[in-house]
Amino acid sequence: MHVAHLLRKYNPAEWGGTETVLRQLCDGLRRSGVASTVYCPAIPPTEVADPLAESGCTIRRFKAFVPVWGISEEQRRQMVAVGGNLLSFDLPRMLWWQRGLSVIHTHTLGRIGGIGLTLARRKGIPLVVTIHGGVYDLPEPLRKSFASPQTGGLEWGKPFGMLFRARRVLDEADAILTCNAREAELVRRNHPGRKVIVQPHGVPAQVYAADHRAAALAAFPQLRRRDVVLSLGRIDPVKNQRWIVEQLPTLLQRHPNVVLVLAGACTDEVYGADLDRRIVELGLGERVVVTGKLPPADPRLVGLLQLARVVTLPSISETFGLVILEAWAAATPVVSSRTSGAAALIEDGRNGWLFDLDRPENFHRAMDVALCDDAARAAVVAAGRERVLAKYDTLVIAGDVRRLYENLVEERHALRHSA
Repeated sequence: MHVAHLLRKYNPAEWGGTETVLRQLCDGLRRSGVASTVYCPAIPPTEVADPLAESGCTIRRFKAFVPVWGISEEQRRQMVAVGGNLLSFDLPRMLWWQRGLSVIHTHTLGRIGGIGLTLARRKGIPLVVTIHGGVYDLPEPLRKSFASPQTGGLEWGKPFGMLFRARRVLDEADAILTCNAREAELVRRNHPGRKVIVQPHGVPAQVYAADHRAAALAAFPQLRRRDVVLSLGRIDPVKNQRWIVEQLPTLLQRHPNVVLVLAGACTDEVYGADLDRRIVELGLGERVVVTGKLPPADPRLVGLLQLARVVTLPSISETFGLVILEAWAAATPVVSSRTSGAAALIEDGRNGWLFDLDRPENFHRAMDVALCDDAARAAVVAAGRERVLAKYDTLVIAGDVRRLYENLVEERHALRHSA
């Protein structure tokens, strides 16, 4: 079986949750006998290692662009970073001439997803859609900003979106995978008759079995003998690192030995610069460590997860929360904002703690327990690790996806035979 995975963007230097999910899925599929080719937009040459290629994926890059006249290069880069609706005249040809494809699996909607739909129908093979960042299960201001980005330029790509049926991707997909039940419910409501499956993400639990704390301390010696609070995720307004920075002075009053680590690539330069300024304004330069990008499964990253006293997610929106699984696998407790993804994984007080962003006092109460109550910590860690091993290991998830592919291929074959 050979599957084409479509991405709207892929830059190893800007690694994030979607890339991690895809890498782990492809790795699990490979071990289940499924070959994966990842199609993604071309980028300038880079010396950064390619984790997808290292995991056994074939990478094929196509020419793509933002079809908007009258915007600056900076605006163009920002649109690509946060969800610009790309167009490619190269991708349809590449997919058409790719022989032996069994399934097209798009991890994006818009015109790239529409090209996947069009070519899947022309080739008579199934189209699977995975919704990563949320379509309907988003805060209203965020959903509107994604739907109508403010560029000030002239959009000229709409006719091509119509040609490739970009607005029909969810209406015509053979299967739609979401990572939480709330998103699945909303997709079913808006696209009745579709096969919608709640398919959680997974983590390779064996990666966290070896102790890598020494690698983390060698890279970041200032963390030695500190209570590390780790916020792991791309530097982006949705991940909301500024909120946790604003709470740090109060947290330090209650827990003077704390140091905050912000680990992740910066995908929004304006937000990243503002975050740096705020850290300086609050006099927190020695209490905040910004690591930048760390490759997936890098010993330093795994070591940070193992070294952390607490992992915290202050996200505005999180449709799943892969970091929660990574923390559980590393035997580290989690304190997370009450997003739909986190609420689906965390039972408050049993395998983690939840708080509301507009009630920071609940965050501080949860941190008091996570940092100081050893019995509660041990119970939460045990419950989280037990759950990740039973339900969210990569091989378990990949096996489910492979069976879905096989069923869809059989259904398409039966449909052609009857026709």
